[in-house]
Amino acid sequence: MSAVNDTKIKYAMFLLTGIPGLEDIHLWISIPFCFIYVFSILGNSTILFIIKTDPSLHEPMYIFLSMLAVTDLGLSISTIPTILGIYLFNFREISLNACFAQLFFIHSFVFTESSILLLMAFDRFVAISNPLRYASILTLPRISKMGLVCVLRGVAVSFPLPFLLKRFQYCRANVLSHSYCLHQDVMNLACSDITVNYVYGLFLTVFTVGFDSLLIFLSYVMILKTVLSVASHAECLRALNTCVSHLCAVLLFYIPDIGLALIHRLGKGSSPLLQIVLG
Repeated sequence: MSAVNDTKIKYAMFLLTGIPGLEDIHLWISIPFCFIYVFSILGNSTILFIIKTDPSLHEPMYIFLSMLAVTDLGLSISTIPTILGIYLFNFREISLNACFAQLFFIHSFVFTESSILLLMAFDRFVAISNPLRYASILTLPRISKMGLVCVLRGVAVSFPLPFLLKRFQYCRANVLSHSYCLHQDVMNLACSDITVNYVYGLFLTVFTVGFDSLLIFLSYVMILKTVLSVASHAECLRALNTCVSHLCAVLLFYIPDIGLALIHRLGKGSSPLLQIVLG
């Protein structure tokens, strides 16, 4: 009993969380999740298949789109097992090592996707502001190198996370806030000093998601400036229409991601349901 009171128990497992208060209908909740993930995998796989088999789509815009589809597939595969495990089988336990591995892949794909969205904004900027040099600027070798840099950046900044978390003892609690593991969620369960993790996590958020979103915003400012200088109203609308889908993807990606990062660091008294919805 004294060991419990002194919080000296070391947990070997984390417990993942579904939607609180709705445990009795988890099986029904799993149905829309199954449909969402099936459509995600089939949709992204279809995009990759069409782009690969149609030579007319071997252009920078569609190559960037295929990169985005690959990262979306990676995110889906990284999160599907534990989410469906909770809602279908009520399996909430995950070992520390499995949790660390999952969060590494999730954060790697998130940071990679952020970089790819930035590349897609750059692609639209070049296409609209300098269409005559578009093909000469975004050549296939250059696009390949840019894609490789995005992947290396995502892996490099996420690589230290499991090792930073592995050095802790987890004895305060073992219940996570989501149906999968995130660095900022796991580190809050440690009974050690998490200053290094906190600073590094904040640096990652600012350096990757924050920096990329700022550059995307600036690129759209430049795009808007270029489009408004076009005399023809029809040409102006045509140029903006090529950016709509990318802008929607940017908003759907960055708003929940930044919101979740702020909640985990600043919103200690926030609603658990809000965290789950954003997650």
